[in-house]
Amino acid sequence: MTDTASSSGARNDRRLLIPALGGIYSSLHDSAETILRVVAGLALVTHGMGKISDPFGAVGMVESLGFYPGVFWSPLLAATEFFGGILIALGLLTRPASFAALIVLLVTVWFHWITMEQGYSGAEKSILWSAVFLYFAVRGGNRHSLDARFGREF
Repeated sequence: MTDTASSSGARNDRRLLIPALGGIYSSLHDSAETILRVVAGLALVTHGMGKISDPFGAVGMVESLGFYPGVFWSPLLAATEFFGGILIALGLLTRPASFAALIVLLVTVWFHWITMEQGYSGAEKSILWSAVFLYFAVRGGNRHSLDARFGREF
């Protein structure tokens, strides 16, 4: 592969050890990204299902973290996880939904690492999920999203 300029003007010196795999990687790039987005969104939906069925059930938990009033933050947490996950999976309003999920996950990083004093081992999954939602908050939904279908992104 020769030096080429990317759309940002930066050089792209990517040379594969097995050049024959280049076509496979290129053809699966968007599909892999879509699968990651859908799985992340559905995981968030699954996590939010219990909360959305009882939106005030986490009042005590959110207040114990310092989020007052809990009657405001508990339903917001439930909606962010459940409806935000649906939006992310569909690729609709992907960036703001992913940003909201990122904030929730960063709070869980803080909770496990600092509040529960579990350190990295307690916060590891939250850190990984935070990275996933940061990616989609920056990247958006890709061409396999409702954002792309509607021709508008946030």
